[in-house]
Amino acid sequence: MSCLHKRPKRTKAQEEQVRKVAQENGKRLGLEGDADLQFLLIGGELIKIRSSSWKKSRFFKLQEDCKTFWHESHKAFKRNQTFSIDDIDSVRKGRQSEGLNKHTEPSVEERCFSIIFKGRKKNLDLMAASAVEAKQWVSGMEKIISNLRNLSRQQKSEHWIINCMRKADKNEDNKMTLKELKHFLRQINVEVDDTYAEEIFKKCDKSNSGSLEGSEIKHFYDLLTLREEIDVIYGKYAETEGQMSARDLLNFLLNEQREQVTMEDTLKLIEKYEVDGTAKQKKRMTKDGFLMYLHQEEGSILNPAHKHVYQDMHHPLNHYYISSSHNTYLMEDQLKGPSSTEAYIKALMKSCRCVELDCWDGANGEPVIYHGYTLTSQILFRDVIKAIKDYAFKTSEYPVILSLENHCSVDQQKLMAHYLISSLGDALVTKPLGDTMPTSFPSPEELKGKFLIKGKRLNKLDAVFSNNNTIEEDTVSEEDEAADCKENGQKAKSKKSKIKLAKQLSDIVIYCKSVHFSGFEHAKDSHAFYEMSSFKESKAFNLAENSATAYIHHNMDKLSRIYPAGSRTNSSNYNPVPMWNVGCQIVALNFQTPSKEMHINQGRFLPNGVCGYILKPEFQRNLSSQFDPNTLTKGPWLKRKTFHVMVISAQQLPKINKDKHKSIVDPLVRVEIYGVPADNTSKETHYIDNNGFNPMWNERFQFDIHVPELVMVRFVVEDYDTTSQNDLIGQYCLPLTSVQNGYRHVPLLTKRGDVICSAGLFVHLMLIDAQ
Repeated sequence: MSCLHKRPKRTKAQEEQVRKVAQENGKRLGLEGDADLQFLLIGGELIKIRSSSWKKSRFFKLQEDCKTFWHESHKAFKRNQTFSIDDIDSVRKGRQSEGLNKHTEPSVEERCFSIIFKGRKKNLDLMAASAVEAKQWVSGMEKIISNLRNLSRQQKSEHWIINCMRKADKNEDNKMTLKELKHFLRQINVEVDDTYAEEIFKKCDKSNSGSLEGSEIKHFYDLLTLREEIDVIYGKYAETEGQMSARDLLNFLLNEQREQVTMEDTLKLIEKYEVDGTAKQKKRMTKDGFLMYLHQEEGSILNPAHKHVYQDMHHPLNHYYISSSHNTYLMEDQLKGPSSTEAYIKALMKSCRCVELDCWDGANGEPVIYHGYTLTSQILFRDVIKAIKDYAFKTSEYPVILSLENHCSVDQQKLMAHYLISSLGDALVTKPLGDTMPTSFPSPEELKGKFLIKGKRLNKLDAVFSNNNTIEEDTVSEEDEAADCKENGQKAKSKKSKIKLAKQLSDIVIYCKSVHFSGFEHAKDSHAFYEMSSFKESKAFNLAENSATAYIHHNMDKLSRIYPAGSRTNSSNYNPVPMWNVGCQIVALNFQTPSKEMHINQGRFLPNGVCGYILKPEFQRNLSSQFDPNTLTKGPWLKRKTFHVMVISAQQLPKINKDKHKSIVDPLVRVEIYGVPADNTSKETHYIDNNGFNPMWNERFQFDIHVPELVMVRFVVEDYDTTSQNDLIGQYCLPLTSVQNGYRHVPLLTKRGDVICSAGLFVHLMLIDAQ
């Protein structure tokens, strides 16, 4: 039967055409003649693994666009299954997924690999015929993923257009009729009336043959990629025989981009981005070179200097905002969704630096992790610790905090301590750094590659330095969050606020000892720096509103963790900004839920090398500070600015409803400002009818900013709908302090936070001191 689902046979001429196309795309990716790429283009049998009993052979191959994988399927309605390289998050060699770990033997480790997709698409667990083949599959895919990601925006856009043209060329004769041209325009999101379509067509059809071919298609492509707004900017500064000399470019960089650059920097840009050899020799920049520069990191909205760790990482740990996840084990909602080690891997790979482990007694004496008193599935504690160990420091070397919510019996707690100590080894902090009792936190720099345990402790930390550390086990009060869960009716049993704590687990809690919060005065008088409280969102928001300055001072020498209300059973999120405004460090969000709040969180931790730590402003660290975000008084925080934003245009916005043949987007752009209450606002453009390819707004907005160091800027592009809620097309968020002035391209991300390859906004920004 399987032969029915293989691709239909092609003629020799078609095969030759496919080979040429594949060669052209391989060349564009910089993989011309690459053995691994050739291997993928030929394809081969792989065993797809779903369970211990479901292991079936399927044929996989890379299509000639070098971007799409095709695999045979035995489903009646899905005979041709494909997925795009753009949908892949990563490829993992070996038995590194939950499925492969569970359903295969260690002896086939070398033959296994997993394709991990972005978003909620299930992993693809595969096994090759040999270790050599598995290596080729993984190596080939990784090369394509890496080279596609490194393609410049300009190349990506060309790649995208050429592929769309090919799809529109229905009869594969390398010519395009007017009908095919209209189909192509719809593919790239441009609605044109027949007169306009005919006009473009006639303009390009120099040979009057009724179809476009060769150079005519190139002319048509040029007409489509015309960027009038960039022509205007270029024309204004290109004062040397119609081109930009190095001096012209320097003028542009100093006057428009407000950059601190020299003639030497300008010459480097010409050397790096100019595409015309003759112009490069004359030290000039053509319009194509200028467009290339605007699409690179130097022309991006995000300051390139902030793409790497640029902040001082030697301050105490509590002087940083820390990227933090709530109920990290959940993939979906809080009541019946699956728990998975995969959720930990995904959070850690996004540089989340504080993950939560909800621990309960499991069968066979093995502790498990799940959301207690609910129908969420259970995972073994030891499997989670292994996943955390393997993935904690892949994207950031700064410390990871394991926040334990412990509901286990003493015996299973001892086993938890054993797994933590034996698995994490030297990376686990089991005693204070240094030989004397510390009075403040070590820095992220000193804790690189280390794990900290947050949980209950039987005694004070100074017991480590005296001989007073002999308590075996004792009762401690339950974690605050666990008690809250019960209040929300998620428990049928009677309230039980004390649990027995094993010494072994208590002893590895060093810098993050959980204590109950009884007011700021009490904390100041009775709690040491390493004793920290967890606040549910309603309590934290109340304190932030009514005792902001006290909260800020509390966070100057202690850590605070905030978690979502138990009533958010759908895993929704609260706005993290008011919490950062009062200096809270561990603002835990449901990472599994794509939402505006997660976009803001992703933006907050985008600079500083996406390392999961952002240094708080000085006025949230200095003991003499009297900063209150709600009532702004004079102080180092008050730096009045005017933020001018001109939304100029967008490029290649994706279709939202791909199933509707004629659906074209009607885009609008909203600019949102989040910060202290006085700065919160948003403004939006009008919508443009039926144009997602190159809509142009040219709308100007002005924002009055009071505390720039706390401001987050979010750009949102939506598809306007008169009858229902607008659909999100893309978004991008970053701190105002990381925004570059001048003409800038803004990348766009999906709701889940993945980059939309060719899409972007083009804006002009200017942040100046208020008059």
